Amino acid sequence: MAIVRELCLRVLERDSPHTEAECTYSIVEESSGTKMLQIDTYGSQHRRIPGKMSQSIRFSPEALKQLREILRKHFEER
Repeated sequence: MAIVRELCLRVLERDSPHTEAECTYSIVEESSGTKMLQIDTYGSQHRRIPGKMSQSIRFSPEALKQLREILRKHFEER
C-alpha cells in the first residue's frame, strides 16, 4: 500500500495502452481523525488470480487538495 502526500506533474514521452480493471474506493479515518481516500484496483480476468487486489493507494488531505485543483484545471468545462 502507498500513501500519496504530494502529486508531481510528469509529462509522458509516449502513451501506452492500458487494460480496464475493477476499482473501489473507501474513506479511511486514522486514529488521529485524519480522513484519507483509498483507491483499490483488482486484477483483470487474464491474471493468474483474477479479482485479487492489485494496488492500494491512499491520498492524504494535502494530496486530495492537489488532486481537486488538477481536476478543476484540466477537466472542468469553462
